[in-house]
Amino acid sequence: MNFQLAKTARGMVAGFALACAVSSAAMAQDISESHFAAARAALSAIKATDVYDNILPAAAESLKARLIANNIDLEAEISQVVDEQAFALVSRRADLENEAARVYASAFSEDELKAITAFYTTEAGKKLLSTGPIATREIDKAARIWSAGIERDLLENVSKALNEQGLRANNPEGGDAQTGGN
Repeated sequence: MNFQLAKTARGMVAGFALACAVSSAAMAQDISESHFAAARAALSAIKATDVYDNILPAAAESLKARLIANNIDLEAEISQVVDEQAFALVSRRADLENEAARVYASAFSEDELKAITAFYTTEAGKKLLSTGPIATREIDKAARIWSAGIERDLLENVSKALNEQGLRANNPEGGDAQTGGN
């Protein structure tokens, strides 16, 4: 019974994998060369995959550290072999670029991708890319401060309103709302 269940599960997983592969292939067939090129240009303009540039170097450094820890006398040799093998994998970075372009081409029309590229290659677009994260952090900081003020003012206003109605509400911060103390 367990063997049959495992066989069925394997069949389902294989079927799902096949469906995903066929779906991915069909999606790739629906994307024209110009649409794909527009997606690649948009990705380049927004630097969408730049955050992944450090994956291979980080993996190589991590592997070096692990191997050298177990074979300290082979540090130079390990470093050289790891560097050579990492360099041999650099060309696979294009696989990520192609997959990202497929994702963008599926999500955006060719004209939308061209508009994205057009904007992000302007000075304003470049500045948005470089300064946007800083502005977002500052907005988040302002929102946290604003939120604390809103919560404080809401508590004060509700306490005041309850007191004006002759009701005495418990203050969630301790004490009662009427006196602010215990």
